[in-house]
Amino acid sequence: MELGAAGLSEQPFPTHGKPLAIIQYQSQRAALEMLRETLEHPTGLSLLQGPSLSGKSILVRTFIESVDREFAVALVDGKGLNTTNLLLAVLRQFGYEIDLSSANELLGLVRVFALQQAASDAPPLIIIENAQELNPSALRALCELAELRVRYGSAIKMVLVSDCSMSQIMEAPAMQAMSRRILHDFHLHPMTCDETRDYLHRKLEAAGTEFPAFVFPKPVCEEIWHASAGWPGIIDRIALLALSKSECLPVHPDDVEHPTLPLGTWNDTEVPEESVASPPNAPPQLVVTNNGSVIQELTMDKVRLLIGRSDHNDISIGSRFISRHHALLVRHGATTFLMDLNSTNGTFVNSKRVSNHVLMHDDVITVGHHRIKFSDPFVTKRGRLEGEDFADTAIMKTLEDMRNLLAQENTALLPTATEDLPTLQT
Repeated sequence: MELGAAGLSEQPFPTHGKPLAIIQYQSQRAALEMLRETLEHPTGLSLLQGPSLSGKSILVRTFIESVDREFAVALVDGKGLNTTNLLLAVLRQFGYEIDLSSANELLGLVRVFALQQAASDAPPLIIIENAQELNPSALRALCELAELRVRYGSAIKMVLVSDCSMSQIMEAPAMQAMSRRILHDFHLHPMTCDETRDYLHRKLEAAGTEFPAFVFPKPVCEEIWHASAGWPGIIDRIALLALSKSECLPVHPDDVEHPTLPLGTWNDTEVPEESVASPPNAPPQLVVTNNGSVIQELTMDKVRLLIGRSDHNDISIGSRFISRHHALLVRHGATTFLMDLNSTNGTFVNSKRVSNHVLMHDDVITVGHHRIKFSDPFVTKRGRLEGEDFADTAIMKTLEDMRNLLAQENTALLPTATEDLPTLQT
């Protein structure tokens, strides 16, 4: 889709250069406060960690723009730097034009500059991006600078920025000069669903549209949040692809790509449950229709829902094309499982006959001439049931339910016992 067709005068989600608008959210605001505390603390040295595309670069540059001009700030990409190249990069950021010199001479120049600045109550700040990829010799040089002190504190403040946890590096005995100074071990966390929607709409507004909620309706924002795990750089890329893929407005949830997502840096192998962008626990919605007319709307607020012709079912449909106990819906965590109960005319999902089936958002279940629309906006992929024995357990439970229901119905059909009824003679 052309930008103009969406009411946009500029690209709202550029992947390079400065963004049109800086949209901060809770974790980023906390990170900015952490950076300010690091600069103001007498011995400030902090770690800023977040996965790729978590917004670290924009965050750091936003902070640098807010720093008073009396403070010298060096922002260096540490990827693959050895001692000499690291010190040259730092000095050039501090305003020095230096030809290649020995590492010792360069280290001496940094020390002199830092002590002069600190004497003026404005110790310089060194920020190293991709700090996890520094050469070991460069890390040793940083340790030497970390030990440089003036009367009231450290002569140099530092922030190490990394795509992964720095804990193993900092725990090494050779890193004690830095590790004992750590003020903050900060890990960026992703946006919530509401923050993602606000982020998308404000970026669309900054690019010129007057109706951001029409371009990206709420279901699309929720889909982008779910697909991105709430990381801003991934949100930008998914939103950009969705806009270009869409043929008309509003953008549809089907236009949203689902890339592989990074793990948080608070643990390199596992993301804590409370930190994962996960869907809320809102139960699915079901809408029963016949020939386009809505017969029933209900929320699946039970673990199991029975569908069939009998009044004992949770969804009772009086049609001769539907078996007395036709199908069963089972809720297992965030997954909904459909099971045909050996019905006469079968159970269909999206016009395909099924016996056991995991449902996803907007699936249409057909029983007889009736349709049941399954709505769960946070289930956009055909998942699978966790636990190999779950399906068997559900089937056994279903059989037990069937026996109980049949017993209830058969009992209801029996006449009330009286003394006038004849008895069997033996």
